[in-house]
Order: sequence, then structure tokens, then C-alpha cells
Amino acid sequence: MIQIIRPGVLIDFVSKFKIAISISLILILAGIANLVMQGGPKLGIEFKGGTSIQLKFNKPINVVNLRNAIIVSKTFKNSKIQSFGGTNQQFIIYTKKSTSSTTKNIESDLRRVLTQKFGSSYKIMKVDMVGPKIGKEFRDKGIEAIVIALFAILIYISIRFQYRFAVGAIAALFHDVLITVGFLSIFGYQFTLDVVAAILTIVGYSVNDTIVIYDRIREKVRNNRKLSRTEAINTGVSETLSRTILTAGTTLFVVLALFLFGGHALKGMSFALLVGIISGTYSSIFIASPILLAFKGELIPEKKEEESADRFKQKVEFDMKNLRGN
Repeated sequence: MIQIIRPGVLIDFVSKFKIAISISLILILAGIANLVMQGGPKLGIEFKGGTSIQLKFNKPINVVNLRNAIIVSKTFKNSKIQSFGGTNQQFIIYTKKSTSSTTKNIESDLRRVLTQKFGSSYKIMKVDMVGPKIGKEFRDKGIEAIVIALFAILIYISIRFQYRFAVGAIAALFHDVLITVGFLSIFGYQFTLDVVAAILTIVGYSVNDTIVIYDRIREKVRNNRKLSRTEAINTGVSETLSRTILTAGTTLFVVLALFLFGGHALKGMSFALLVGIISGTYSSIFIASPILLAFKGELIPEKKEEESADRFKQKVEFDMKNLRGN
């Protein structure tokens, strides 16, 4: 494997734990404050219900002119307009009206007011409608999916390692989710089903990074019981650092390309993935591993089966010596 960090280099990550926690708390509190000021997250049409209409004009137009043209209709009196693509030719119009019986009426109303102002220089690309009940069901299912994923990871790591490792991993996952949600709110992105899928992806990505580091820490402790907990953690993280940087770096390149060139529809999801991958890599190193120090006792207590294996090995050696003696 390519070694970005020279083998044998030992970095004291544990000593940076307090600084890392302080940075994380500042970012999390900033995100929560922004959410409170806005009255909660900006929910996409899938969660709050409504109708979104995507328009494309033949030439750039001013968003103010578009707004003035559509507010003549009662249907679009309190609607929101969002430009995307960077050319002032593509727009999405959001309205709260969402009953299936009025979808055609909404589209015909829009065509009427747009034709009066802009003639035939536009095209309605797509009309999406979600009812309020369906939106609530999507929202509940999205939250349920995230909670189940976190709970399943807690059980898995408790079985594979120990409860102390599970606590560290779950703390890192909560950290990543809160950071991602906070950044989405601060930068004005909507919470859609794509964003929920991105958050679940982040949870899986982050826990994978954490488990790789935990495996190396466990290996170091088992190979050398004289290592202190701090030494074991620093060694484990340092030895996996090249792998962590390579994995995060290559993934970031792909997600960055998706963010820059994937179009408006993928902006929220790709932004969430960008923030989540950076946060997940950071938390695996500076949050999940140092949290192990909060628990007393050995990181990896010797197991009974290992002790039994040692006793069996000693007995076999003793019997062999007796046979040679005879």
C-alpha cells in the first residue's frame, strides 16, 4: 500500500482531544443555533408536501421579473422561486398546494401567467407533487431509518469489540450527523430524501473508518500488553493514518466532482457527503479513539479462551519434555 505517512512515525493524537472536542462543540452549537433561529430545518417537498415546478427559459431572465409575473395568480402568491445552473435560465417554483386534483390546474395557471409575460420562450421541465400525509410519512421513516442504523451499529460494535468501543463509535456518529445537519442548515440546503440517504451513507462510512482504527488498537494491545492505553491509541491511529487519508481523499475527489458538476438536483446530497466524509475522518481520529480513555481498566482485557489456550500450550510442552526424558 502507498505510504503517505512514513512507517514508524508516531503522532500524539490523544493530547489534541480537548482541542478537537472544543472545535466540534463550537460547530455543533453554531448549527443548532442556526436551526433554532430558522424554526427548524428547511424541509424539502418530500417532507412538507407541496408542488415544485422546474422551468427552463431560452434566454436569461431576472428572478424579480419572474416573481412579478407569477404572483398575479393566487396559486403562486406565497410561492418560492429558486434559480439554479448559474445562468438565470433555470428555476424551480415551490407552492404549498399539493392535492392531486389541482396539479393540472396549478400547471395551467402557471402557463397562463408565464405566456402573458414571456410568450413561448420557456418550457416546463418537470412537475412534482407530494401530499402532506405522504410528506409526514417520509419524514417519520427517514428519522426511523437513521435511529435504527445507529442502534444496529451500537449492537454490532459491542459484540465485535466491547461496550467502551461501541460508546466511542456512537459518539463519533452522533458528532458526524450533527455536524452535517448543522452545515446543511447554515448553508441553506433543504432536507430531502436524497440528503437522508447521504446521512445514512455517512454513518456507514464513518463507522468503517472507526472499526479499522479500533482493529489496529486491539492488535497492538494484544501483541504488547505493556503498552499504555495512550500509547496503544496513538500507535493504532498513526499506523492507519496513510490508509485513512487515501480512502478519504479518493472518496472526496468523487464527491467533489458530483457537487461541482452533478447539477442542482444533487447539490444537497453531495454537499452533505462532502461535510460528512471530512467530519467522519476527523471524528474517527480525534473523537472515537480518545473517548476510550474515559473508561477505566485495560483496553482489551485478556479473554478466558486465550488463557485456556496458553495453559493448554504449556501442558503440551510439559508432556513433550516428559516424553523426551523417558
